[in-house]
Amino acid sequence: MKGVIAGQSGTEKKVPSTDALNVSVFATPLGYWALLGRDKVLYALTVGHSEARKAQSAFANPFDGLAIDEVSSDWYPELRQRLERYAAGDRVKFDDVKLHLPKLTEFQQQIVETTRKLKHGETITYGELAARADRPRAARAVGTVMASNRFPIIIPCHRVVGAGGGLGGYSAPQGLSLKTRLLDLEQQ
Repeated sequence: MKGVIAGQSGTEKKVPSTDALNVSVFATPLGYWALLGRDKVLYALTVGHSEARKAQSAFANPFDGLAIDEVSSDWYPELRQRLERYAAGDRVKFDDVKLHLPKLTEFQQQIVETTRKLKHGETITYGELAARADRPRAARAVGTVMASNRFPIIIPCHRVVGAGGGLGGYSAPQGLSLKTRLLDLEQQ
């Protein structure tokens, strides 16, 4: 199969799939999810789609300059199975999953690392997370880091909530509805 890279003029050219990132789309009780990566390194995860094709199309454009395979495969079945178990309500850890992260500032890296250490069912406010990164007045900056998280569940940004009991935001297709479902799932 061939991958697709969009050219600057909007045209597309085919490239060999060996140069392309793999996509794995699968159904969960929380909608369709899709993994993107290669060589057991995750480049992105998308969650909460109403249809498989929508999950696949979340990765329609080149990613970090790499082509994306046009056809879904069962890339990284071990991670897919763990995510399926998580979506079914099992307590599953993802701290060992290797992530392809973009260049991060020191602050962003601290936020990602701290968020990744949050335990199943634990929540923290944006302000508390900022304070843990020694930037107690940077709650909005934490929100920006969470909004650009391309590894929901793996970097569990759904566990970061607003002060005073508000949920904050959630950029998955189902938005705050999915964030609420994830938090409820973890409380069971």
